Amino acid sequence: MNIKSTARIFICLTGLFLSCLLSSCRDHQQRAPSQEQPATAALAATISEEKASGYQGGFIEQLQVQENALNFLVVGDWGRNGQYHQKTVAEQMGNAAMTMDAEFIISTGDNFYPDGVTSTSDPQWKSSFEDVYTAHSLFQDWNVVLGNHDYRSNPEAQIAYSKISRRWNMPDYYYAKKVAIDGDSTQKVLFVYIDTNPFVKKYYQDEKAKANVAKQDTIAQIKWLNQVLSDPDPSIKWKIVVGHHPLYCGGKRAKSQDTYDIRHTFEPIFEKHQVDTYICGHEHDLQHIKPKGKTHYFVSGSGCEVRPTGNIDGTKFAAADFGFMTFSATAKNLMVQVLNDQGAIIYTGQIDKTNP
Repeated sequence: MNIKSTARIFICLTGLFLSCLLSSCRDHQQRAPSQEQPATAALAATISEEKASGYQGGFIEQLQVQENALNFLVVGDWGRNGQYHQKTVAEQMGNAAMTMDAEFIISTGDNFYPDGVTSTSDPQWKSSFEDVYTAHSLFQDWNVVLGNHDYRSNPEAQIAYSKISRRWNMPDYYYAKKVAIDGDSTQKVLFVYIDTNPFVKKYYQDEKAKANVAKQDTIAQIKWLNQVLSDPDPSIKWKIVVGHHPLYCGGKRAKSQDTYDIRHTFEPIFEKHQVDTYICGHEHDLQHIKPKGKTHYFVSGSGCEVRPTGNIDGTKFAAADFGFMTFSATAKNLMVQVLNDQGAIIYTGQIDKTNP
């Protein structure tokens, strides 16, 4: 081997070593977010108390925890029998829920891939839900909506499972709840859970879904939605609507007919009733978008799998990363924190009630 060949090999090996070293540093930064910010004194005291009581699970010490708030988690597009990154996301969800004392979890749909569940005894209830979200902190109510994959089999089974499971909560295809903020009945959040699937035209030609979507009365749902959002209760501080399909998104479906169909149907209603936030899934990423108008749009659809994302007008944040969102509502503000499956907080945003 001549001197030139030896030099080339040495240069290649040196470059490979530096590349690996940089990759390792980035990985360490993502996997060790605890070095970024110390926990607040109140949170540190809570963590110490929980550990002293015998709790052996994890926390996310960088999570901002507001006092006197209603805290909840949002995850979407997750049911893959614990595979892909579903279990790592679930682990961090448990840590986050424990840290912030989350009162419930919202699922934005596509709860079971590839074709929903067939009955309340379908094996996927165990393999994709019960055996995956095992943290004690996740044994709170799961308020659920249906996704397009859930429509490909027996969506009624997901409603019926509410009578079997302590935590699964989907009393109907669409429903609403008013929840007090930190137990204060004079300050509430109105949560409206809608079924967006029958408003997507192409599903009426989908061989697996068309029979189920054809059963739905879209006129009745729109009438109900207007009535619920017209609630004159003065204690309602926030109006939050949850569905599966986005009205606005970057990435794969930014300009799809499905997105336009959903926007055309629901945006005038949201504007009329001054909806604060719409939360959805369907896109396998994490996004916060604020177009013109009052409503903020959040996409939380990477509970196990991701796809490339992108920016549109109004994009505040977009990431093709496995993860979920936490929300913390007080009477004055709504804080969102986006976490990935390593427990890193990759985005924090806040909506002020007086200056949305």
